[in-house]
Amino acid sequence: MEPLLDVRDLSVRFDTDDGTVHAVDRLSFDLRPGEVLGVVGESGCGKSVTMMSILGLLPETATVSGTARFGGMDLLAARAPELRRVRGRQISVVFQEPMTSLNPVFTVGRQVGEVLQRHLGLSRAAARTRAIELLDLVHIPAAARRVDEYPHQLSGGMRQRVMIAMAIACDPKIVIADEPTTALDVTIQAGILDLMRELRERLQTAIVLITHNLGVVADLADRVVVMYAGRKVEEAPVHELFARPQHQYTIGLLDAIPRRGAGDANGRLREIPGRVPSLARVPEACAFAPRCPRADDPCVRALPRLVRFSPGHVAACVHPGREAA
Repeated sequence: MEPLLDVRDLSVRFDTDDGTVHAVDRLSFDLRPGEVLGVVGESGCGKSVTMMSILGLLPETATVSGTARFGGMDLLAARAPELRRVRGRQISVVFQEPMTSLNPVFTVGRQVGEVLQRHLGLSRAAARTRAIELLDLVHIPAAARRVDEYPHQLSGGMRQRVMIAMAIACDPKIVIADEPTTALDVTIQAGILDLMRELRERLQTAIVLITHNLGVVADLADRVVVMYAGRKVEEAPVHELFARPQHQYTIGLLDAIPRRGAGDANGRLREIPGRVPSLARVPEACAFAPRCPRADDPCVRALPRLVRFSPGHVAACVHPGREAA
């Protein structure tokens, strides 16, 4: 199947007073029609910067290179007017915190309707009617009444549903969901994930799911890209990643998931020691080596190459897989 989005050698850097920050380094991945691709990693690993660069939403201080082909267009080389026609119409975004993404002075119906007016040319009355249908589609109760309410009158879960309604308003080919459940409690998170699964099956929309939560990935994704310090360190089908992780960072993430029987003799969960390195000083070697229990001299001498372990499963690790018991 031909990729819907094909990203090759994407690099993003920011020139700052403290030096050059290499936010994304030679990242390649693709997205297939109707697929859910999970992009996983700790805060600061480059997940969100990757997607914002593809949509041309980074500040002017960013330098972007590589290619991102979508529908015969290289999004990284496209001019601003071309990108504006793509954003919201063919590729849309669900941001992490809806309260800062929704305009507090406009009703939710007005904001959903604006997407329809701008991209589909609907009249204001037709856009309002369609906005009610979309709010109902994302399971907001009493949609005909809620359409005239303001964001502060809705719960966090309902505001996120409004963001999803805006994202799917024009029947896009791709929805980028950037930590869509982070600020919500567990019960509401489950409802949002159920909604995204339902919309994916009903609309056949491809989804890029950006998250640090591997539980969310296991529940929704088909394939997973694991990022660390701006680089892809592992990629695999979701079942393969959980059953046979290869990169030591991926193993550390999986071992830190809360679950029955996890932890040491005192019941404490395992954690990855240390912290993500500064992106202004990422070495041309394994960036995870200072935190890795199996790191040795070869790990810090050169950057490990991505190695294929099975169909669709690659990882860049000198000591792949779990250590033998």
